[in-house]
Amino acid sequence: MDNFFLIAFTFTLGYILQKFKIFSPDMPLALNKFVIYVSLPALILLEIPKLSLSMEMFIPPFIAWVVMLSSAVLVLLFSRLLRFSRKIEGSLMLVSVLTNSTFVGIPMISAYLGEDSLAYLMMYDQLGSSIALGTYGSIVLVYYGHSGKIIPSQMLKKVLVFPPFMALVFAFVFLGKSYPSMFENALSALASTVIPLALVAAGLQLKLFLPKEELKPFGVSLGIKLVIAPIIAMALSAIFGWDNMASKVAIMDAGMAPMITAGAVASMAGLAPRLSSAIVGYGIIFSFGSSAVIYYFIN
Repeated sequence: MDNFFLIAFTFTLGYILQKFKIFSPDMPLALNKFVIYVSLPALILLEIPKLSLSMEMFIPPFIAWVVMLSSAVLVLLFSRLLRFSRKIEGSLMLVSVLTNSTFVGIPMISAYLGEDSLAYLMMYDQLGSSIALGTYGSIVLVYYGHSGKIIPSQMLKKVLVFPPFMALVFAFVFLGKSYPSMFENALSALASTVIPLALVAAGLQLKLFLPKEELKPFGVSLGIKLVIAPIIAMALSAIFGWDNMASKVAIMDAGMAPMITAGAVASMAGLAPRLSSAIVGYGIIFSFGSSAVIYYFIN
């Protein structure tokens, strides 16, 4: 219960700070950068070495990629069926597909499944969502936003120099090993900042306004992200007979809110900015309820 209070409190605090304009508009960016460059790498370095090398640790990224590709196909089908504009389709190809496995997923899923879930969360995030943002996300932006040519070498470079991914590679070296106590304590202190900073940043970026004409793509997007995506993950786990912490983390992560960065990227590229922001904002709020339903079914 304490974890859920922390989630609700810090998220609401961020929204209140936004409404009272306590901080400058670029404060969410600063907080996000600290989480990405410091807090998240520390958490990865702290948790990944606790895993034992096995096929189980690769269940989350496998499910992540199947869910994301399936969601992309569903977005295209619904978009063509309901005749969404090209800009709206491009927006949904980002916010309906990429999951918020860091800023909402880490605090939410660890609250439900405990700290043993964190290492698997990192696998889902770094080998799934983060790589997808740099590769799949770039392709979507080029196709729908006309932002230039796809250069595979540049996409690969972005992935390889991404601080959390670099931390993941380094952490693999220490699988099954322990750090010196001083270094572990420092990592633990930095890693503890992930949840409060990530959720305050999410609250600071929350946008709730949505006109009536955008309700249909809004419903399709959150229906795919919060309902269909976790069902696909559950089906995969049932097919392969997976019933362990790794599969439970993957199922819950698949049903998390849309990725905040995906919404920001869609908005900056002119892909239905107002709709993109609303889907992310409401998605975070709705995920508080949908995650409880998912947790009920997997337990």
